Amino acid sequence: MDFKQEIVNILGKEIGLSKEELLGLIEVPPTQDMGDYAFPCFVLSKIFKRTPNEIAVELSKKIEPSKSKVIERVVSNGPYLNFFLNKKLFAKNTLENIYAEKENFGRGKEKKDRIMIEYPAPNTNKPLHLGHVRNMLLGKSLSNILIFNGYKVIQVNLNNDRGIHICKSMIAYKKWGEKREPDKKSDHFVGDFYVLYAKKVKSDEKLEVEAHQMLEAWEEGNKEVRALWKKMNKWAIDGFNQTYKRFGIKFNKVYNESDHYEKAKEIVLDAYKKGLFKKDEAGNIVAELEPYALSNKVVLRENGTSVYMTQDINLAKIKYDDFKMDRSIYVVGSEQNLHFKQLFKILDLLKFKNTKGLTHLSYGMIALPEGRMKSREGTVVDADNLLDNMEFLAAKEVKKRHKLTEEEVFERAKQIGPGALNFFILKYEPAKDFIFNPKESLSFEGETGPYIQYAHARICSILRKTKTPVSVDVDYSYFNTKEEQRVLKLLGDYPVILKESADSYKPSLVARYLLDLSQSFNEFYHECPIIGEVEELKKARLLLICCTKEVLKSGLALLDISAPERM
Repeated sequence: MDFKQEIVNILGKEIGLSKEELLGLIEVPPTQDMGDYAFPCFVLSKIFKRTPNEIAVELSKKIEPSKSKVIERVVSNGPYLNFFLNKKLFAKNTLENIYAEKENFGRGKEKKDRIMIEYPAPNTNKPLHLGHVRNMLLGKSLSNILIFNGYKVIQVNLNNDRGIHICKSMIAYKKWGEKREPDKKSDHFVGDFYVLYAKKVKSDEKLEVEAHQMLEAWEEGNKEVRALWKKMNKWAIDGFNQTYKRFGIKFNKVYNESDHYEKAKEIVLDAYKKGLFKKDEAGNIVAELEPYALSNKVVLRENGTSVYMTQDINLAKIKYDDFKMDRSIYVVGSEQNLHFKQLFKILDLLKFKNTKGLTHLSYGMIALPEGRMKSREGTVVDADNLLDNMEFLAAKEVKKRHKLTEEEVFERAKQIGPGALNFFILKYEPAKDFIFNPKESLSFEGETGPYIQYAHARICSILRKTKTPVSVDVDYSYFNTKEEQRVLKLLGDYPVILKESADSYKPSLVARYLLDLSQSFNEFYHECPIIGEVEELKKARLLLICCTKEVLKSGLALLDISAPERM
């Protein structure tokens, strides 16, 4: 039973708003004593020509709870109409559904919409770093959430494998690499030469000229340059694939900029001939975007070499031709906000088929306690090293708490370390900047992944200790405490949170929900005994925590976090 929908049906009989409008207006009050749902009457003032307070009072008198199995009472509270649910019915409905559906509780119906998510789109001149980790976690978790909500999701990646930035690492290897093969993880090996170039160019400005000459030679098909590019590119991508595997990421398709940049130039030149683009004083081909409150954008350099925008124009077409998706989400950092506004407007000017379905999922920057990372200076935290460090720190925490074999410590650290990393990053709204503190993220207290994992493990421990089987055949009138009601309300809200998270592209909503549920479970656990209670009450509370465990496990899985049974 959809309790919110039942309230909509009741309100719909009294006021002249559509069900869709009513669903969007109904709120959850800040405290339980104010009811389970609230309807703000402000929007009705223009319709009924009365104050919101007067309307709330009148509606509270008109609605008769006795005619509904769902509503226990309706009261006016200033401009709000507050609804109190039939708690026994709500508990029975919620817990029976979770117990029956288990990991499928809250799963949305299959939808026709096909949604593409492009991430993390790295440059092939250095290893994946902490910034890419945020990108990958956003892309993967959003994919999980959309799939759970019933959408067909297509996950794709783009290797930015050509351009001046790639030539910089190539120049450094050519001059100082001495034809060595990788003596470490291959993408890290390539990245060392990108850092070396940045150091050398400070004292030798000619290197900048040489890098541009190499780019022109690459685009002209110079065999020696192309051979070096293929070798170093393979090293980088082989390393990336190892990292993706560690993060559990698989793509439906991987695009390479080098495969389609020539066609991209043809599109730009054709648009220029049609008068859609102009040339600036330097001879660059430019999209004039100032009439649309955007700065003009170079789409092809005067020497004929392409820029990011060039290939992005063509890639949008290629991806649509390949998958005919309804929506396309680009997961890219906030420093590219202007770029994507320009890209979407350029595609609109070129009459691209799907401009309304394009979204830039912009995310903020991550800094470390020591400050901001810089790739050129070699101060970034590589994704692989970060995972290794998180597992190492997690192992230290496990050893502090338990006497276990090395194998047991290793297994728990493999669950806790990455889980701590994922949750710490995903709990923030995508657009927010923040500081990542590895030690803070591993705390078993506070707003952390291990805190939620521990709540799940604690429930598993209780269920192992009891000899009473869990069943839905319980007396639902036993749930009387505010702690029990709080947990029940949160469990019932899970499908709503999942939909909101999918609609807003915010995995952070799921992360915050799991934190609220874990905190509410712990409050319940401290105030409401289970094992020592009378049998009927014990059975009811065992069902409650069993269902809490299922929802915690489901939500953690959407964020790619393990749900340990022991910690």
